Amino acid sequence: MRFHTRKWIKPEDLNPNETLFGGRLLQWIDEEAALYAIIQLENPKTVTKYISEINFVSSATKGDIIEIGIDVVGFGNSSITLKCEVRNKMTRQTIITIDKIIMVGLDATGKSLAHGKTQIEFVKKRLEDR
Repeated sequence: MRFHTRKWIKPEDLNPNETLFGGRLLQWIDEEAALYAIIQLENPKTVTKYISEINFVSSATKGDIIEIGIDVVGFGNSSITLKCEVRNKMTRQTIITIDKIIMVGLDATGKSLAHGKTQIEFVKKRLEDR
């Protein structure tokens, strides 16, 4: 799992129980998945199609630093399937897992667009090949 983004839990991220609000965490995960998919598919018109069961394992509190990890599960014709784990940066305790997030690349009319990708491409390598 590659952990790309860190977030510092602040008072505005908390629910009435003084723990991380699940909706805020899901917003961050959706954004991270979208950014990852846009870079991999090389298509800025990429949207979330599906998110599987979400497993809240533990929580975070004010002042915690969390990190969001994304890995590729597979590539479809116009999609990329990802999995996600969020963990506490300092303790490495898992906060949430999601087994499947499907992101789909769209064309200018909003229809799915075949991408021809079959494996992860690192931007550095992509730039070297040009």
